[in-house]
Amino acid sequence: MVEKAGIPYRSVACGKFRRYFSVKNFIDIWKIPIGIFHAFLILRKFRPAVVFSKGGFVSVPVVIAAYWQHIPVIVHESDVRPGLANRVCAKYADKICVSFEETKKYLKKYARKIVFTGNPIRKSVLDGVIERGYKFTGLDKYRPVVLVMGGSQGAEQINKLVRDGLDELLKKFQVVHICGRGNLDIGLHKRGYAQYEFLDEQMKDVYAISELVISRGGANSLAEIAALKKKALIIPLGTMASRGDQIENAEIFARKLGWGVMVGEVEVADFVKAVEMVNRNPVNAGEKFKNGAYDIVRMILKYK
Repeated sequence: MVEKAGIPYRSVACGKFRRYFSVKNFIDIWKIPIGIFHAFLILRKFRPAVVFSKGGFVSVPVVIAAYWQHIPVIVHESDVRPGLANRVCAKYADKICVSFEETKKYLKKYARKIVFTGNPIRKSVLDGVIERGYKFTGLDKYRPVVLVMGGSQGAEQINKLVRDGLDELLKKFQVVHICGRGNLDIGLHKRGYAQYEFLDEQMKDVYAISELVISRGGANSLAEIAALKKKALIIPLGTMASRGDQIENAEIFARKLGWGVMVGEVEVADFVKAVEMVNRNPVNAGEKFKNGAYDIVRMILKYK
């Protein structure tokens, strides 16, 4: 996606620390200094005015290398609770942007660096056209549309819930199902059901026709759904598959907007009932979530 946008791209070879026992942890720990050296060389060539980091294990060597070269670093944390990478990067950052006011309590020792910006939201998703959405999906205007986004890690559970409960869902709804790469069910064809591996440019138009969104608890997706004032049912990744950040994200959005949240093992019948219940409940349209894109860009441009 970066290369498609015409942005110069370089990858950094580095190690990843896993929160569970793995032999790879003993191997990857030696890759971390290699990653820092690699990032150091890349930054020497790029000569950036500033480094902007969104976290993830690959960000750590880049941020450390930038610090050693006296390059200003701006870190952004999307989730309520900072991940390990951003907790490390916070030490080297000049500014730490957060999406939630609640995040500040986890980074108290860096309070002077913290700026509440909100989560950046793509302007493109706010400009969808309903007519294009119906034409692209082949759906009609007579039943509400449910948009399902499984996410790259958690597609399996949500995909199974949707497909097992599809006949019941289609009695009241139409379904647009983004199921992830390699997860299409090529034998599944039903009226009112459209499935895709991945959507790019068409995403804004599909958002436009959707009455309700079913999603994981990634902060970026939740911020977009909130900005569009959609009803939502969130099925976050549990603590066995993640550090629990998606559950915290979901709970905060649900509390403020009146969304539904389902955690853990979910039965198909309960899933269908939850979709119907969330669809009946109005979203709290008065609650506003800040689009952090503008404040973050202004902060970056101060270093140009």
